[in-house]
Amino acid sequence: MIGNIATIGYGLAALGPGIGVGIIGAKNQEATARQPELRGYLRINMFLSIAFTEALGLIGFVAGFVFGA
Repeated sequence: MIGNIATIGYGLAALGPGIGVGIIGAKNQEATARQPELRGYLRINMFLSIAFTEALGLIGFVAGFVFGA
């Protein structure tokens, strides 16, 4: 029973990075609209932020297999 609850918890933890990537993309679009001359700098920061956010999602995914078994 504990393994099933933990697996559901780790699955729910994947929602956080999904929402985070959406917010990052929206804010990058907003910032680019406000200052188009900074487009390249903003894009680099967006990709770095997405990479760190997705890394948290992958850690949660792997933890579900490691601790859920």
